[in-house]
Amino acid sequence: MLIDTNTKVCLVIGDPVAHSLSPAMHNAAYEALGLGSQYVFLPSRVTASELALKMSEVKESANIHALAVTVPHKETIIKYLNKLDETARLIGAVNTVVKEEGKLVGYNTDYYGAIESLKAHTGLNGKKVAVLGAGGSARAIVYGLAKEKCDVIIYSRNIEKGKEITDEFGGQSIDWEKRNNSIDCDIIINATNIGREGKELPLEEEVIVSKQIIFDINYNINGTALLNASKRKGAAVVDGLEMLLRQGMKQFEIYTGLKAPEEAMRNALNKKVNHANAI
Repeated sequence: MLIDTNTKVCLVIGDPVAHSLSPAMHNAAYEALGLGSQYVFLPSRVTASELALKMSEVKESANIHALAVTVPHKETIIKYLNKLDETARLIGAVNTVVKEEGKLVGYNTDYYGAIESLKAHTGLNGKKVAVLGAGGSARAIVYGLAKEKCDVIIYSRNIEKGKEITDEFGGQSIDWEKRNNSIDCDIIINATNIGREGKELPLEEEVIVSKQIIFDINYNINGTALLNASKRKGAAVVDGLEMLLRQGMKQFEIYTGLKAPEEAMRNALNKKVNHANAI
């Protein structure tokens, strides 16, 4: 692909990235605002062993303007950056990088995407929330839940890692084996990759009740195992596609300084998903 020297290139880096819907979403936003000749968003598969070399390329390139960072680089990329905004520093993970006056600045919009997705369904103040998992995504989400004054319980296989998060942001860290006790929670969030392919459930289906909101940060064109089970039980559901959209809108605004065109970005995501379903 030939790229004009004046075009600002934004890359999604991770391993894998071939499945990423971010390029379609961001490029649709550029086109909607008449920025198609100024910006382009492309996927770039970067393995863990290639990250250092890639970041050198990013620093030296006159074209590369920004990065969307996905698994497995959200924490390891920090050492290659010149500066973190306060939120990214507190969370300890970065999913957005922008070149500002030649310096690489890291941001985190994951927490924003998650919290705004939930707030579209309910107020969060005082809600009891179970978070499954204690990885980088869980950390970002718990940071956001703490800001909203939620009562958070983390269930994870690594209880000490969960405790690190709750010691910093508040809440309880409980052993993974007790996750089925979350039946009394208002909201259950799956921040693991369990059930991404629509098979295994991260907790017993009997735990899910109709009064709950069930949020799975994963997305699957046929629905994740957790969300499919939750729909059967009559619970409200929030999927990873909504989180992807809302964190992407925030990214777009950081990249361009302009308000994100939500409708264009949502339509682009839906079109990709509908196309995949039709194949």
